[in-house]
Amino acid sequence: MQTIWLTQGYFTLVDDDDYTFLSQFNWHTLQGKHGKKYAGKGRGGNCLKMHRVIMNTPDDMQVDHKDGDTLNNQKYNLRNCTNAQNTQNSIKHKVGYKGVRYLGYKGGYMARIKQIYLGCFETPEEAAIAYNNAAIKYFGEFANLNKIEETV
Repeated sequence: MQTIWLTQGYFTLVDDDDYTFLSQFNWHTLQGKHGKKYAGKGRGGNCLKMHRVIMNTPDDMQVDHKDGDTLNNQKYNLRNCTNAQNTQNSIKHKVGYKGVRYLGYKGGYMARIKQIYLGCFETPEEAAIAYNNAAIKYFGEFANLNKIEETV
């Protein structure tokens, strides 16, 4: 693993076998959606993201960072995917868990995935487990599972 420094004090991680090629360019920090940072070169419409270079990504596809760290550009962490697959691995939380929403005056917690109602549960952890099971079924390796802390 090698480090390539970007602008604004950020850096990205790359594999040893990609380092020599990538380090010949001046990479800078790009501001993405939701505050995410990316390594890129060029400006405006001619901007190229490092992860797309590493993965030789076709124009009609995206690159998913498996662990959600957009500055971890090591190949084990990258995979070409469709927009839908990339969205499935996004990190969005309600009540601390993805796919779980507090029902307010009704009480309880609802779980849903892909507009599919999974049920109403007494605790957010139970709803998160239901979401995780459905995410594995529908999204497979692209499932972004909730981390559920066990209570004693």
